[in-house]
Amino acid sequence: MSRDGADDGPLPVWKRALDLFCILVSLPVTLPLGLAIAAYIKLVSPGPVLFRQERIGYRGQRFWCLKFRTMRVNADTSCHQQHLKSLLTSDAPMIKLDVKGDPRLIRGGAFLRATGLDELPQLINVLRGEMSLVGPRPCLPYEYEQYDDWARQRCEAVPGLTGLWQVSGKNHTTFRRMIELDIQYARTKSLWLDLRIMAKTFSALAAQVRETRAAVRTPAASSPTHPAVPAANGAAKAA
Repeated sequence: MSRDGADDGPLPVWKRALDLFCILVSLPVTLPLGLAIAAYIKLVSPGPVLFRQERIGYRGQRFWCLKFRTMRVNADTSCHQQHLKSLLTSDAPMIKLDVKGDPRLIRGGAFLRATGLDELPQLINVLRGEMSLVGPRPCLPYEYEQYDDWARQRCEAVPGLTGLWQVSGKNHTTFRRMIELDIQYARTKSLWLDLRIMAKTFSALAAQVRETRAAVRTPAASSPTHPAVPAANGAAKAA
């Protein structure tokens, strides 16, 4: 096994084996949990349970990324593109649009996002080989179009549910720092690094939940890096 993964292809044998092993072992928990979340979404919000969004994977390959739907049907997502453009041209922390509340979300949607439970269906993407458990987050096509050659190096690794950026500060880091961490992972991925990232993911999620709860209690302020969110009138989760 090469440390940089250069000779192992997009999914080295050890990485694919780790993905499948973890999915199999966690199935007694993830399957009933996923069914419960699906039933809850169906109960509180009319419309489909799953949301499918085109994302950019390994070396620019496009695929359909699955998530539990956390937004109302037909929620407007244009504000996400504006938010992304501001992050690309500033050194501001990568604060998510919904961190202080978002009227587009269904009841309980903020909790599903903060805990990462909305991304549980991406285990299907992992089984398909489109994603891995650990890797850079898959970006949206319009985000990828803004990347220069340096930034596109983050796509030299198969995208994942969690990654080095997520356990290294995430919303407290800048967009450039995210790119740096993702490129670092793409160049140095190893079994040991994946295991370390997995172990740190749970504490990172717990911290994210605490921060989200604290932010909701604080009145939101509009700014160039945290634009006001328009009222719901479109269908998608754009983050």
